[in-house]
Amino acid sequence: MTSRIPTRPIGTSGLEASVLALGSWHTYDRMDFADAVDMVSFAVEHGVNLFDVGVYGFRGMQPPVFTDVLFSAIVRAAGIPRERYLLSEKLWLEGFGEGGFRPQLEHALFRVGSEHADLVILGDLRRDDLELRDLVLDLAQLAEAGLIRAWGVNNWSAANIQALIDIAAAEGVPGPQLAQLKYSVARRSIPDGAPFARLWEQGLSMQASDVMEGGILAGNTTPGREVGRDPGAVRERIVADVPAFVALADELGTTPAQLAVAFTLTHPATATTLFGASRLEQVQANLEAVALLETIGADVIRERVAPFWADKDAVDPEGP
Repeated sequence: MTSRIPTRPIGTSGLEASVLALGSWHTYDRMDFADAVDMVSFAVEHGVNLFDVGVYGFRGMQPPVFTDVLFSAIVRAAGIPRERYLLSEKLWLEGFGEGGFRPQLEHALFRVGSEHADLVILGDLRRDDLELRDLVLDLAQLAEAGLIRAWGVNNWSAANIQALIDIAAAEGVPGPQLAQLKYSVARRSIPDGAPFARLWEQGLSMQASDVMEGGILAGNTTPGREVGRDPGAVRERIVADVPAFVALADELGTTPAQLAVAFTLTHPATATTLFGASRLEQVQANLEAVALLETIGADVIRERVAPFWADKDAVDPEGP
């Protein structure tokens, strides 16, 4: 029987997130509805309290997927009260304009059937016409209005995150609490590098994402679905390393997926690791990774997976 997983703080926000979080991009829309209800119910019963159900796209950007709309029906069908889970939403800088973030946030909350988001994550910084101060102050207004409780960023550079922290301090408003970063046995250079180490020292937390390289690190070297970007062009090496990684997992008495998840929890700044699942069995297996960390120990796991660090010296540790 899988025990309840622990929580860790998200920065200095006061939020306590489960060490594993369930994401929803093209997840619930690939499942039978009753199966999705069973899966989410199981996750909550065993301590998962953070759900990433962001709108992937907004009006005028692209047709969104509908996993967030389905999630609202899933939690109702499962009888899970809103106070039992933390809701994480995405905010896209491409949609920041008149009215700030509020129009797209209210649209996202309408779709998911909630009056507030506990956490919002700003998407990749691709615009050069934005003042970071405007973003910080706009998010402070959303917090003051009770629409959000904390915020973070996705794949921003260490320098830009530091700028956000400094602006927030100068303005006397809450700053970023979380950096969502690619982090896996293969992609470590940015979260493990010196620029981000200085941010972790200031209390910023990490949410590890893309921890299985689209399923490749779980042993599926030819995934049939879309896989994320390949910074440093190291995916070919990652695929080549899979047989040895599978062999190591077998030696340790676990699965490659569980070993991949357990590794992400060894980083002292990791508040929560985000994963997607479309089967109950995947959630059950990933929850066992927490026990694996306790059984083997963080130092041993980091030592044993060191040969699979594919992006070492291949990407700038400063980040995008």
